[in-house]
Amino acid sequence: MIQRPALYLQDSHDLRDGLDYVRYAEEKGFEAVWQAESRLVRDAIVPMAAYAAVTEKLKVGSGVINNWTRNIGLLAATFLTLDDLAPGRIICGIGAWWDPLAKNVGIERKKPLLAMRETIEVMRKLLNMERVTYHGEFHHVDGIELDVVHGRREPRHVPIMIGATGPQMMELTGEIADGAVLNYCVPPEYNDAALEQLEAGAKKAGRSLDDIDRPQLVVCSVDHDHDKAIDTTRELLCQYLAQQPHIAKASGVSMDVVTEIQKILGWPATHEQISAAKHLVPEDLIHRITASGTPDEARAKAQQYIEHGATSVILYPVGGDVRLLIDTFATK
Repeated sequence: MIQRPALYLQDSHDLRDGLDYVRYAEEKGFEAVWQAESRLVRDAIVPMAAYAAVTEKLKVGSGVINNWTRNIGLLAATFLTLDDLAPGRIICGIGAWWDPLAKNVGIERKKPLLAMRETIEVMRKLLNMERVTYHGEFHHVDGIELDVVHGRREPRHVPIMIGATGPQMMELTGEIADGAVLNYCVPPEYNDAALEQLEAGAKKAGRSLDDIDRPQLVVCSVDHDHDKAIDTTRELLCQYLAQQPHIAKASGVSMDVVTEIQKILGWPATHEQISAAKHLVPEDLIHRITASGTPDEARAKAQQYIEHGATSVILYPVGGDVRLLIDTFATK
């Protein structure tokens, strides 16, 4: 049995269905639910608030928001508000975003490591209920604090986890964050180098690898029909490999395959385009970088990520029966 399973929800379901899924996950012993915020499709904060409101013990995380588009004061106030709704159950997962999406909405992602360091430093001070003056390269604030008139004025414990993929961001995560949200669409062996980078960063801060939580996003399609589960995952990988180059690089897939898929997919990709291109995704890649197949197959693959250093799995149901996925990894 895999300990501390978590559910990852993105945009492939009705929002109200998501409320049913998180209640069911809590009932079945899941530790957390994480809400994605990637393409221009679904904000993370609104669903997080809804999930927090309909559960009692489940932790609720952003998986992940970016550190570019929300003013630092608003960012801290947002997570203060979520913590008011679900005290001690909120997790801030934050990442450096990706191009071409960031560029297409006018964001220049220069010096991503420094930008992330500044964001976390200022946000921590604000959530600690400090009065903050800070003049960095990316954040400039003068004498601001979270203005709590009605409610708890004590410091808020909101773990900050970085969704790191590249080696430098991974090392920074080990140095300054409470944990790493390890990426999906990578083979379990990808974690081996990632753990070395996290440990190097942790040592800079006088910490050890054990001080860094390491939940891992895992694409997961579960069906009693093996072939049906594989086909569902093929559609998702087709889209991700074409539109998120950092994931394609980390997955180890041939760039020739990515180029061929990109020739067919537009932005945003239509269902027809995905159907036309999905045959280009090789089945061995699906088995290598996702937990897809029958319940037994999915559990066995997820366990490989644990064996390679993940502290828990955040399961991304790419389609099909979400309740079957939850049952597959239930701890009670």
